[in-house]
Amino acid sequence: MQWIEVTVNTSPEKIDLLCAKLETLDISGLIIEDEQDIRNFLRENKKYWDYIDEELEESIKGLSRVKFYLEDSPEGEKQLEEIKSALAGENITSRSVRDEDWENNWKQYYKPIKIGKKLLIVPLWESAENDDGRTILKLDPGLIFGTGSHPTTQMCLEELEDMAGPGKTILDLGCGSGILAIAGILLGTDRAIGCDIDEKAPDIAMENAQLNGITEENIKFIAGDVVGDKNTDNIIGHEKYDIITANIVADVIIALAPKIYDYLADDGTFVCSGIIDGRQSEVKQALEAHGLEVEKECRKDDWYAFCGCKKKN
Repeated sequence: MQWIEVTVNTSPEKIDLLCAKLETLDISGLIIEDEQDIRNFLRENKKYWDYIDEELEESIKGLSRVKFYLEDSPEGEKQLEEIKSALAGENITSRSVRDEDWENNWKQYYKPIKIGKKLLIVPLWESAENDDGRTILKLDPGLIFGTGSHPTTQMCLEELEDMAGPGKTILDLGCGSGILAIAGILLGTDRAIGCDIDEKAPDIAMENAQLNGITEENIKFIAGDVVGDKNTDNIIGHEKYDIITANIVADVIIALAPKIYDYLADDGTFVCSGIIDGRQSEVKQALEAHGLEVEKECRKDDWYAFCGCKKKN
């Protein structure tokens, strides 16, 4: 379906009045985008990231606007003219969009990616030649989960190549699209379990597993917080894992450190990433304080990954 996306550019102090005027014009479904609100959200949810991209910083600078959508039809055009008349003097822009624009435009940025020596990550909507016989991992991440293009994910996948194998189990904390757990199975690991605090993650991750021919006999995904939720901790903590991955952020890895020791097999390996430059020492100290030893350190761009094990007595 075609829609008219209408944007009213304004100032922070005028937003409330503008919204009130639009409501009197029977306009609902308002989308308010304001620099301070976005910055407040980023600050209040800091535990989910350590790094804000410069492009994002620039894109919200001075931002203050209200968006809404009208049906792209003669009636919608008439309604738009009435709105422009009622809001004379406001900075109003409009453009035509389709439902599929929202659903699919982001996909153009994701292409097949060769990672390490063995893996080829192929987005579901793409095809790729596999001249060097790599293991193909098909992925439909959805709008909110990663595809393997980020340096932190790539470092984790590269490390998995060497440690995955028959007879092993893998636990992926912060599983998102399921990419690490799925890669572990495709590279030979017997069983995998993934956990994420986002309730949407298990369904998306399981769908991705099925895309790769992996069934619930070999892989499982759950939603929960192993740090704050006793039930989730009990589900995961009933066994020891040969490989544990956590591609999250520094603060969460630090919080997970005591759990990692309990979950990890005596000869197991912990792979963590999502550690922005400047936080690596804190993460290393936290792991060492809870009985773990960092054996290997990797870096790509501004990001670090650690491979560790239980300290030997």
